[in-house]
Amino acid sequence: MNRTLIIVGAAVALGMAVFVGALLYMTAKTQPSAPSAERNQAALVQFYSPTIGNPEAKVHIVEFLDPACETCATMYPYVKQMMAANPDRIRLTIRHLAFHNGSDYAIKALEAARKQGKYWQALEALLAKQALWTRNHTVQPEFVWKALDGLGLNIDQAKVDMNAPEIAQRIEQELQDARTLNVTQTPEYFVNGRPLPSFGLEQLQTLVRDALQTAYR
Repeated sequence: MNRTLIIVGAAVALGMAVFVGALLYMTAKTQPSAPSAERNQAALVQFYSPTIGNPEAKVHIVEFLDPACETCATMYPYVKQMMAANPDRIRLTIRHLAFHNGSDYAIKALEAARKQGKYWQALEALLAKQALWTRNHTVQPEFVWKALDGLGLNIDQAKVDMNAPEIAQRIEQELQDARTLNVTQTPEYFVNGRPLPSFGLEQLQTLVRDALQTAYR
């Protein structure tokens, strides 16, 4: 009888230890340590990241975007609509990811356009005319410049500027930051540092709405 009680007691104690251990593990997984959180925050935006909107806006959307991504082209107008509906309350930062074949060429073209003060015009032109310069998710470099025609760019200068070493370094930094933040697909959004719980326009709108309500009570 005593032996039975001892065995039962030991089993209960072992079960409690396993439960507590699992609980501690799950807590550690869902609540990252301060250094990890700080590292993730630092990876969200770099000093060179193009940003539009009121610098004092309390809601900040960071979008990881591949210019050759069809879903990115579809979602971008909705982001602009949310900004237009909330003037001066939302700012947008773009991060470039070369996930599709040849996307690095399009990103370099965007960076070259930025040197001429035409970044946002070039981004919107590439997204709007994506079908012109991509085939089966692969960039056709000769058509990228046709998509940018009409923006007043000095194309010859842009083709030189796009090969600047700092642009290649930025492309690599973007990929490193994406790995830090576990960004594996585009588009990916962070709103005031919070990622989407799952991908979708409604989820993005909800996250932005909640951030606006919290920031502008």
